[in-house]
Amino acid sequence: MALLLMSMAALAQQKGVYTHEFNDAELNRKAQKWMAKGKWRNGFTKADPHYTVNATDFYLQYQKNPAQWQALFRWLEQTDLLSIEKGKHPIEGTALVASVEDSENGPLAKRNSESHYQHIDFQFVVKGVERFGIIDHTTSTPKDNWKPDVIHYNYQLEKARFYDSTPSHFFIFFPGDWHIAKVCNDTQDQNIRVIVIKVDYIE
Repeated sequence: MALLLMSMAALAQQKGVYTHEFNDAELNRKAQKWMAKGKWRNGFTKADPHYTVNATDFYLQYQKNPAQWQALFRWLEQTDLLSIEKGKHPIEGTALVASVEDSENGPLAKRNSESHYQHIDFQFVVKGVERFGIIDHTTSTPKDNWKPDVIHYNYQLEKARFYDSTPSHFFIFFPGDWHIAKVCNDTQDQNIRVIVIKVDYIE
């Protein structure tokens, strides 16, 4: 048994761990089917989940807090996300606030990695291209303490994975998704408009 655990640990170290892994195969299948079916959309048709979104985390969090997620997707669908003024916009009927950011990607060396434990980062680029990084848990270490709901990491660049976000997809970063936002990509225009919504994470 000890040898099996050591082998599993060595395999994880080699492959990397990039999100919260659920060992319940039936739950994972149920979550994938639920996400593909799309009832969670509540009329939202503007974009699809990026393939990196942890379906099981999404499924479990949605079941624990459906009203908040329904309000989030309803607001996204009913709002003109390109013309709305930048700034903070409360989402009616909830404690959620949508942050509309006109921003610019920056060099990777100047971008912090981070994760949260009380909130989920919902990020939807509606104009431009934003590059996200997702870092490996097994080779990353905290560089500071929680302040108050964010922590930053030292990480190995060669183990990080990078994905470009466009208006056709949204990303959801749960506490197990240690990420880097607003990284320069390969396009000439680094200006973006991104919608960021902090959703309560429920244990």
